[in-house]
Amino acid sequence: MHADKEQDDRRIASIDSCRLITLDTHGDSSTGTIAVIENGSIEGFVIKRVYFIYDVPAGVSRGHHSHKSLDQIIVALHGSFDITVDDGCNKRTYHMSEPAEGLLVVSGIWRSIDNFSPGAVCMVLASDIYEEADYIRLYSEFLDTKC
Repeated sequence: MHADKEQDDRRIASIDSCRLITLDTHGDSSTGTIAVIENGSIEGFVIKRVYFIYDVPAGVSRGHHSHKSLDQIIVALHGSFDITVDDGCNKRTYHMSEPAEGLLVVSGIWRSIDNFSPGAVCMVLASDIYEEADYIRLYSEFLDTKC
């Protein structure tokens, strides 16, 4: 993607671009449930990396960054946590506690993950591989991309 287009995309990204996604599930109370995410099952989202966050001590917060071009889907596999998305003007907090529900967080959005319950497991599906240059880790720099 051209650098100017990336900058423009980050400027116009809003918390309204983030949304809850109900995962495809199969099963019942007698056999259990399977939740499925496949490449192409979520329009425009290709999974290139999966990672888990777990054993987060009480009171610790994760995230606190934005991405220049990477999108993520964040799922509470076990337990619960809160995700706050921030577009530089508005913030919205989602309480994540259902393993069959994910939050799509698009590039150009600051995210923070807080209030992990004991034993919580956070799964993150990323649209690209890890690339340090894609991160904006200082909130002041994030705000500079919005002006």
